Amino acid sequence: MNNEQPIIVGLDIGTTKIAVIAGRKNEFGKLEILGFGKSNSNGVKHGQVLNIDETIKAIRAALENCFASNPDLDVKEVYVGIAGHHIKSLQTRGDIVRHSTEDEITQKEIDQLIEDQRKTYIPAGDQIIDVIPQEFTVDNHPNIPNPIGYGGVKIGANFHIITGDKNAIKNINRSVEKSGLLTKDLVLQPLASSSAVMGQEDLEAGVAIVDIGGGTTDLAVFYEGILKHTAVIPFAGENITNDIKTGLGVLKTQAEAMKVQFGSALANEAKSNAYITIPGLRGMPAKEISVKNLANIIQARMSEIMDFVTYHLKQVGLDNRNLNGGIILTGGGSQLRHLIQLTEYVTGLPARIGFPNEHLAAGHIEELAKPTYSTCIGLILKGYDDYEHKRKKFDQEFRKVDVPQGLKRQLAQGEEMVAEEEAVSADTMKSRNGGLKDFWGRFKDGIIDLFKEEEDKHL
Repeated sequence: MNNEQPIIVGLDIGTTKIAVIAGRKNEFGKLEILGFGKSNSNGVKHGQVLNIDETIKAIRAALENCFASNPDLDVKEVYVGIAGHHIKSLQTRGDIVRHSTEDEITQKEIDQLIEDQRKTYIPAGDQIIDVIPQEFTVDNHPNIPNPIGYGGVKIGANFHIITGDKNAIKNINRSVEKSGLLTKDLVLQPLASSSAVMGQEDLEAGVAIVDIGGGTTDLAVFYEGILKHTAVIPFAGENITNDIKTGLGVLKTQAEAMKVQFGSALANEAKSNAYITIPGLRGMPAKEISVKNLANIIQARMSEIMDFVTYHLKQVGLDNRNLNGGIILTGGGSQLRHLIQLTEYVTGLPARIGFPNEHLAAGHIEELAKPTYSTCIGLILKGYDDYEHKRKKFDQEFRKVDVPQGLKRQLAQGEEMVAEEEAVSADTMKSRNGGLKDFWGRFKDGIIDLFKEEEDKHL
């Protein structure tokens, strides 16, 4: 166990669930999960905190579960994901003229250029969440990914600025603080999910990350190693559940259970002679529901969500000719049967499911490698990027905390866990330790030192 690293905690405040995951990198640069808790979310609608008291209760319940999984944990600061249809993005351009043109360009000058963009005019009531540099220009040399070490008179860059509603941000911060925690940073959820499921090859090929949650579907589009577009689509899993509830005349809990157990995103794949029997309410006769009808309802809403994705891709001029990496589906809603086929049919792009297990150490429980927790794992990776680039202050004394037995995968009889030391060759380690300095450093500091990742083992 590597106790020379901080324990970083991600808090995903979702519409249907709240998840808390505490992680620490081991000597191989992989995350060992030291604590995990979740709870049902009641005070959040479409990614926005509307009922602060209910949200506080849910955060506390998730925290208690996290402490129950590992009583040695002491959680004070968290990285928090933010989504909701109030999120907007805009493109800007910034330049600075250098004072000492004889010297090489330094990180301090890049930081100043980024900081200047925080003065960009945005509508009243909005607040800047993040400023992400895309590509730099030094004098007349365009498309420079990392200008540090160059010489020149003027540095410029294109920026992707993410903004959100001040009150929505205040509600999140208030809920976190009243739960006894401090917000270390707010991170846009699609960017957190992207860092958890995306590799260097995806970044170069061009991909769209589609994170289908409970209340929102989050989109992040990357092309030529650059974040080109982000968007939050206000439809997701809960809308499908409500459609089933209304369309089939069942309770919301029954609608959710049917969606998970029998749902399909393609009506053609559903058996026309299969029926689900729903018990009647208070002595009413039982109800027979066609699996085909259920699939028709799901397909209609999922097609609408994918139409929005296609619309956003066309908005930024990245249709199916440009995104060679296709679409990576993640989030809880990505586990719907036949969703890959529907996505490919509607968008014309290849699709796959993105799992966050690339960055997890071997031997964790399978629950943690589900797409549902991509955002939470990504938040921890964001924290590590801040730590490695000394962007934020972290405690200097790191406590010894071990991975609890409850979060370790129990080996079947006769099964042997391959030691990570043997599984990862020295050469691979060199490239990986260059590591996800990470995905985040690529946008924050313009540093391209992402490591190569293997193909997703699940596919």
